[in-house]
Amino acid sequence: MEWREQSSVSSEEAYSEAQRWIEAVTKKKFGSSDFRSALENGVLLCELINKIKPGVVKRVNRLPTPIAGLDNLNVFLKACGKLGLKEAQLFHPGDLQDLSSRVTVKHQETSRRLKNVLITIYWLGRRAQCDCFYNGPYLNFKAFEGLLACPYLLLLNFFFFFFSLEE
Repeated sequence: MEWREQSSVSSEEAYSEAQRWIEAVTKKKFGSSDFRSALENGVLLCELINKIKPGVVKRVNRLPTPIAGLDNLNVFLKACGKLGLKEAQLFHPGDLQDLSSRVTVKHQETSRRLKNVLITIYWLGRRAQCDCFYNGPYLNFKAFEGLLACPYLLLLNFFFFFFSLEE
């Protein structure tokens, strides 16, 4: 996924809204963790998707290992597919890796990867809102406008939303 550059203000608004929504749906706080750290083990994301569609994730690996986190992220992404999200709407599990210790990775790359995660949360929020069985908190889509401001992405947004309603 490639997304248009936008101001850090609009990114921060999307991060804040994604965090608010995840915490409201799961009834769990990020704690002192930043956005990436709170989601990197996949536990909170698996709990989120199970609140949207109970039972879609059968097990969550709570071991504090990188392999367990990768397993949870893959389970979450597979569950997103079961809910109707397309591959182009999903982040890559590596997008939540901690790259801070790598001297060759630029801040822009880390930012791009986290925006991919935001976009998946955006699509998951849209899917939840369309599900007649979901009655939890809604995601404020307006907070994500800066990420979707490119005309191509607006068209893609319309296409995916329109066709997801027909399924």
